[in-house]
Amino acid sequence: MTSNDILRRLRYAFDYHESHLKAIYGRVDYPIEEETIAAWLKNDDDPAYRVCPDRDLAAFLNGLIIEKRGAKEGPKPVPEDKLNNNIVFKKLRIALNLQSEEILEILEGQGVRISKHELSAFFRNPDHKHYRSCKDQVLRNFLTGIHKKYRPQQS
Repeated sequence: MTSNDILRRLRYAFDYHESHLKAIYGRVDYPIEEETIAAWLKNDDDPAYRVCPDRDLAAFLNGLIIEKRGAKEGPKPVPEDKLNNNIVFKKLRIALNLQSEEILEILEGQGVRISKHELSAFFRNPDHKHYRSCKDQVLRNFLTGIHKKYRPQQS
């Protein structure tokens, strides 16, 4: 999945406007303009569309964690330069304070059945022998499930 698609889906799931997205970036002291955010949210075929870099999505996800869970003591989190589905999935799990059972319910609601062990493999260190790469389909279904859970009237 592209960073733009993930950002778009999260925006719709939580009914955030560009100004709120900018405020989330502000929680991690990451300066961004509303015009830039609006360009990221455009359709791919729109002439004003711009690609959202991984670092910018990582900063948003870090801000979302602070928005949903509160700030930790110490320095603000540093956004990763390169994201993959596993990192995005992990950051969303942290932000929404979801336990494994809740994630499995969300996925099952989308027709995706995986075991608790398969799920935990997504959150392991990439060097771990049981690490498993999260495919686009799993993340896409998880994001759709979040939308249905947090904004059911719009599903």
